[in-house]
Amino acid sequence: MFISNKLAALVFLALPLVALPLIAQEAVLDPASSVKIDLPTDSPVALISTSMGESRATSRGGAIVLDLHMSLTLRNAGFKRVRGVVLLITAQEFAPGGKGSVARPCIDVPPNQNFTVPIDIRLVRPVQQAAGPLVRVQLDGVLFEDLSFYGPNRLSSQRAMTFWEVEAQRDRAYLKQALQARGENGLRQEMQASLARQSDHPQLDVSLTRNGRAAGNAVPSKDHVAQFAFLSLPNAPVQPVEGWAAISGNEARSPQVEVVNQSGKTVRYVEIGWLVKDKDGREYMAGSVPASQTTMLLAAGKRAHLLEDTALKFSHAGKPVEIEGMTGFVSQVEFSDGQVWVPSRKELSSSPLLRIMAPSSEEQRLGDLYAKKGLAALVAELARY
Repeated sequence: MFISNKLAALVFLALPLVALPLIAQEAVLDPASSVKIDLPTDSPVALISTSMGESRATSRGGAIVLDLHMSLTLRNAGFKRVRGVVLLITAQEFAPGGKGSVARPCIDVPPNQNFTVPIDIRLVRPVQQAAGPLVRVQLDGVLFEDLSFYGPNRLSSQRAMTFWEVEAQRDRAYLKQALQARGENGLRQEMQASLARQSDHPQLDVSLTRNGRAAGNAVPSKDHVAQFAFLSLPNAPVQPVEGWAAISGNEARSPQVEVVNQSGKTVRYVEIGWLVKDKDGREYMAGSVPASQTTMLLAAGKRAHLLEDTALKFSHAGKPVEIEGMTGFVSQVEFSDGQVWVPSRKELSSSPLLRIMAPSSEEQRLGDLYAKKGLAALVAELARY
């Protein structure tokens, strides 16, 4: 599963669609009967209105394909500022393509203020399923300004939103410091450099599947076992020691990454970022993938092997990218007490990462604001925090 940091609604859990016959019947969805918005009675956000937009339901053979292009208007009904929201969207709990999720990260909603959550997703539901709403929308989590959390957290949304918010705080602080130290011209230079980085470097998609073939066992002749290079970030609490995988085309099978916990606290989650070089020598940032299971507890000073039973596939614009070399780095760490670590701007700047990796969701949002509304709007936005 590839988790990407994008603006607005992020679909970070979506199941593949099944092959279906030709269209038999199409209908516009009615929010009153087709969609159930299911918020808990003590929810810190309240439903104000639902807009279905161009959402449609199409019958195809024994299934209904739901193309949702809707939005919810919610109100912060609590006492803390809201920094992020994740919704679970379900048409069928267990069928392929039956559920997904959307998120609004990096928002700043004070109490009693409304905000919208766009939902753009495609789901599949069997025709023979019992009568009732076609789609159920549930709240998986709300993150607040003090990083406290509300919700069932079925999708590990607390971890994802906490990482997004910590990155956002880091990048806002950096830009405010640039403004204070070098004035508006310095801030302008930083944003122009950020926009240039976003346009100059194509990003790869990386998909992760479990149950990969062990790299040292019965490796096919077309595969070759290759060692990874690693970027060592001096202040990272978890450091990579060594790693290798069976490489074939655009796939790295059963990558084994050994790490050591150099912090004084127990670690329960590690994410590894990847830089990939293709056959022509071009280097790409390929995002980050969860490197540890949710049950991992890595004590201080101990070592662990990550990603052993998995396979990574790399592609760009839907086409495979053959792997010539891979460089890994620890991109995110969560401790057992819920605190998280991400690389600092100094660590990013002193390595190839700032040049290659995609900006955070917040840096992308602020860059878009600067590009559309100018420097004055950006300065005003930074002053709100």
